[in-house]
Amino acid sequence: MGLYAIKLPDIGEGVAEAEIVEWHVGIGELVKQDEVVVAVMTEKATVEIPSVASGTVVWRGGEVGDKLAVGSDLLRLEVAEEGNMADHITPREGPVSMPVVTTDALEGRSGPPSGPARGPDLTHPSAASRAALTIGTEAAHHTASGSKPLAAPSVRKKARDAGIDLGKVAGSGPAGRITHDDLDAFIAHRRSIHAAPNAKRCTWIKEVRIVGLRRKIAERMSFANAHIPHITIIEEVDLTNLEELRDELNAVRKRAHVKLTPLPFLMRAIVVAVREQPGFNAHFNDEAGIITQFGAVHIGIATQTPSGLMVPVVRHAEANTLWDNASEVARLAEAARNAAADRSELTGSTITITSLGPLGAIATTPIINHPEVAIIGVNKMAIRPVWDGRQFVPRKMMNLSSSFDHRVIDGYDAAVFVQKLKTLLEKPAMLFVEGLPHG
Repeated sequence: MGLYAIKLPDIGEGVAEAEIVEWHVGIGELVKQDEVVVAVMTEKATVEIPSVASGTVVWRGGEVGDKLAVGSDLLRLEVAEEGNMADHITPREGPVSMPVVTTDALEGRSGPPSGPARGPDLTHPSAASRAALTIGTEAAHHTASGSKPLAAPSVRKKARDAGIDLGKVAGSGPAGRITHDDLDAFIAHRRSIHAAPNAKRCTWIKEVRIVGLRRKIAERMSFANAHIPHITIIEEVDLTNLEELRDELNAVRKRAHVKLTPLPFLMRAIVVAVREQPGFNAHFNDEAGIITQFGAVHIGIATQTPSGLMVPVVRHAEANTLWDNASEVARLAEAARNAAADRSELTGSTITITSLGPLGAIATTPIINHPEVAIIGVNKMAIRPVWDGRQFVPRKMMNLSSSFDHRVIDGYDAAVFVQKLKTLLEKPAMLFVEGLPHG
């Protein structure tokens, strides 16, 4: 018999530590060689760690949400043969090499653990609870003593009219005399009890630890919001003509292609717009003071998944057709929701689109996906009355909410960019005309 330590392996890409996101084994459980024992998350990917030995788990290196350094003890097993540790669980020198199995990226298989629900805090009762406790205690004293409750005639009459036995009311006056205030408090307390006989006060408190993907989202959002001075422009766009074109295209090619949504048209509009303003399809390294502009338009599509927000990337949108982009968006969204997207599909975006779909509001204030410099927010489409110069007519309207890094993009340039998107979406034929003059 011996003790065997499984260490957190070098996962590569310069990773120095990893966060525990899911244990697959518990203390006292038998583990077989090559069985996955834990899932850990690095900066970009979730990695499943298999066991390199068979044995019984006697120790785990941390709980879900804890971070461990590469090379530190991850798990300790009691094995039948000689282990690699002393009997007193003192790690020997030298790392243990082992294989790792990379699964999904930016997505743990389990969500944050639910914290225990707390019951009522009996050490700090509410004022109403204290009043009820006092009433019950003092009334019991009066009943036990058999003495007649002390109260003024007006208090007694008030109690008779309300059908209240003064023997159940605690008095706060001299010698326990019951005052009008005491009687009023008793009546109010009784009403609160009988007003909703089936209702119970909800006093539980739940603590949810932020771990895994949710922690990464929190860290990135906090960093982007704290370090990037945002300027957000909200513009109303008339999509009536685009919607008519979209319906016609879907009717013609519905059997052979995925259904077109407004999103591929917006992607195409971004491709056209950044030709004139390449500074919007860029990354900003504020430490080095360098803006990196890209010819390729890799569009991140913010996608809600069971574990949180992910941003799969449609690569080379500039070379894709509407249907290519529609198919890729559908494929990547499905992969992200099923934890099947790999790291290459979740990194490298140059500009991002975010949309709440049919749940969208009138306007939003998107947070930039660092280190990008622009994000385009799609809001809910609705039929609104629009004045055409002679009368109000129904039009399909939608607001675009676009945020920009104000350190490198001036407000005027941002407004020009948004107006370009508006023009292209309102006149969708321009999306497919090559060689249009700039300006």
